[in-house]
Amino acid sequence: MTPAAEHGAQTLTPAELEFLQQTFDLAREGETGALGLRIDAGVPVNLTNSSGDTLLILAAYYQHAAAVDLLLARGADTSRINDRGQTALGAAVFRQSEPIVRALLDAGADPGGGTPSAVGIAQFFHLDEMSGLLQSPPTTAG
Repeated sequence: MTPAAEHGAQTLTPAELEFLQQTFDLAREGETGALGLRIDAGVPVNLTNSSGDTLLILAAYYQHAAAVDLLLARGADTSRINDRGQTALGAAVFRQSEPIVRALLDAGADPGGGTPSAVGIAQFFHLDEMSGLLQSPPTTAG
C-alpha cells in the first residue's frame, strides 16, 4: 500500500490531470464559457495548481476581466496567495488592469495582502493610478 493510499488520498489519472491543466489554461486564456461550465459541473472555484496559483490569480494576471467576474460570482477567494506570495489583486495591479483591480476590491480583496502586497507593487513600480485605486473605497453596486 502506498503512503497516499494509507491516508485515503486519491491519485489522479493522467486524463484527470490533463483535464485540470486544461481548466487552468481556460483561466489563462479567458475562456469564460467553458470555465463556467467546468465550475458549475463541480471543479472547485479555488482550484490551485502546483505553484499555488488559483484560477482567479491566473485570470487576473492574464487580464481577463470577464473570467475574473465569473470566478468572483462563483465565490472565488480573493485572499488566496500563491507560492511566490502573490495575490490576484497584486497581479492585476502589476498588469495595470483597472477593471480587474476594481472588481477585486469590490469583492473584498485586501490591498495589503501578499508579499509584496498590491500596495507595495504599485509603489515599487511607481504605478500612481493603481495606488489611487487601492486607496479609494470599493464601488459596490447598491
